[in-house]
Amino acid sequence: MRLRLRFSTCAAVVLLGACTILPKAESPDVYRLPSTPLPRDSAPAVNWTLRVDTPNAERMIDSSRIAVLPQGNVVSVYQGARWADTATTLLRNRIMDAFRDNGRIAGLSSDETSLQADYSLAGDLRSFQSVYENGQPAVVIRFDARLVKNSGLRIVATRRFDVTQPVGGTTVPQVVAAFGQASDALASQLVNWMLQQPLDGHDVRTN
Repeated sequence: MRLRLRFSTCAAVVLLGACTILPKAESPDVYRLPSTPLPRDSAPAVNWTLRVDTPNAERMIDSSRIAVLPQGNVVSVYQGARWADTATTLLRNRIMDAFRDNGRIAGLSSDETSLQADYSLAGDLRSFQSVYENGQPAVVIRFDARLVKNSGLRIVATRRFDVTQPVGGTTVPQVVAAFGQASDALASQLVNWMLQQPLDGHDVRTN
């Protein structure tokens, strides 16, 4: 009995010691995507409705990790930092906010609610990362937009948007701020392009 007790005591000491050397779980800083509201548009409201879909993206982009290309085609992430949601969801929400700020589309929804709409704004998010060129970081966002008429599922307009925003330093908060500026620029361009479409043609327009 004493032998068993001594063995149990020793085992408990060993296990306790092992617990103290286990690595601590990562507790990353979680960042929202910064945004600046767009000015209100004084033009009349449109008479059609729009659904903004979450963009398609490859796994590295469709993630809550903040991606960075330090050199060439090497893909890495900023350690100890995460987005509050996946990049595709953050961008969709930023685009939604931009349309709300503009105010011309009253019938606005997203694919989260699955409401019926006359048109859908979909697309492929090709880039959403920071890159280093000559030792200086810049945020790059590339989005291939598709405007789809839901009746008949017909593509009525397409456009590629490319935004590059220099980063004012190398710290993660500075990189996040640049992501916000780049997303603001993309959202503004996208809203302007969308509201310029006549939405009554039969041909796909690329520009």
